[in-house]
Amino acid sequence: MRGRWDDVQAVLCGGGDGRSCQCAWPVMSASQWRTTGVSERADALRDELSGPLAPGVLAYVDETPAGWVRVGPRTAQQRLSRSRIVRQGSGEPIDAPDVWAATCFSIRKEYRHQGLSAALLDAAVEHARRHNARVLEAYPVDTALSSPSNNSLFVGVLTTFLRAGFQIVSRPTPSRAVVSLAL
Repeated sequence: MRGRWDDVQAVLCGGGDGRSCQCAWPVMSASQWRTTGVSERADALRDELSGPLAPGVLAYVDETPAGWVRVGPRTAQQRLSRSRIVRQGSGEPIDAPDVWAATCFSIRKEYRHQGLSAALLDAAVEHARRHNARVLEAYPVDTALSSPSNNSLFVGVLTTFLRAGFQIVSRPTPSRAVVSLAL
């Protein structure tokens, strides 16, 4: 992921909350989130991108950066250990290092509704497999039961995960599911 900073920024700044979030929400505590601004969140993401394990996967359309998904060990995404949805819904030990999570999708506005979420999810599954994850979890929205805003879809849509072979583990809220794929 080194050398892809501009591509990640092109995606995150292409519509939605990505510009302000910088995909930092899953990796920061609530107090860190409240006390950081966009520049600190961007610095944190830049540091992650220069590390040994890419924290996500990019999708391109005709060599143009079009989408991003954060995927990595669940233990590296510290907010998940405090999430009610994860704690109530996951069937996996919260501290299992081989359980990974796909937590944030960001797709540039002009590339939405073209199947990029499915392509990103496929790439996330392969990224997790290459790094010996045992399980990949996610916490998507069931759009059949709710009509969320585009910004609320950053966690993904349930049907995308089901089509990719994920199984529903639980439904901690009426519109949210915990899904899992054994790798």
